[in-house]
Amino acid sequence: MLRVFDTIANAYDQWYDTPKGRAIFRAELACLGSLHDTGYEGWLEVGVGTGCFAHSLGISSGIDPSPQMLAMAAGRGINTCEGCAEYLPFPAASFNGILLALTLCFIEAPEQALKECRRVLRPAGRLLVGIVPVDSPWGRAYSARAERKHTVYSAGQFRTAAHMEALARDAGFQLVHAQSTLFWKPGQAPEARPRIETGIIPEAGFLGLLFRPVPGRPGADTA
Repeated sequence: MLRVFDTIANAYDQWYDTPKGRAIFRAELACLGSLHDTGYEGWLEVGVGTGCFAHSLGISSGIDPSPQMLAMAAGRGINTCEGCAEYLPFPAASFNGILLALTLCFIEAPEQALKECRRVLRPAGRLLVGIVPVDSPWGRAYSARAERKHTVYSAGQFRTAAHMEALARDAGFQLVHAQSTLFWKPGQAPEARPRIETGIIPEAGFLGLLFRPVPGRPGADTA
């Protein structure tokens, strides 16, 4: 993840308190939460940022390259570690689960990051990923902002759901379940209650993807 977030940590965190930010976050959080309902003990959020997702889901540990964002995450009770996703400073088979919420698009080497996630997951662990598909209305809007050199979006690389699934498969993961949300378009009033649909829905602006590690693939089980 790029250091651009060091300079915008406060503004980034405050966005979640805006009406638009609250509506989007509520939908994304509900989508991710619907994929894993057995608790988050022993989980790590990679790219924890200011800790909004980890705190809301009950994930106690997070890693991020931004000291400014980590300070905010620590203020939310997260056990923080400074570092990058491509080289996780943890032994193999350390975690029951890993969350990547809107993180992979800002990682310079997502293939390496996913292999590291595979390495530090326990054999029965789960990888929970949240993405904005590039071919969705929200993905197209964010890509347009990136072309206009938006501070945040120009640092990202948005992907299709198929591309994301292929990256995960190459790193030794298998897709278990998917959920979709953000069915209102950019500029429209948000839904009063977020709609969550099962599967990968093309018009959805946010996808939650749950993966499991495949035994014997990259990052082979060591425990």
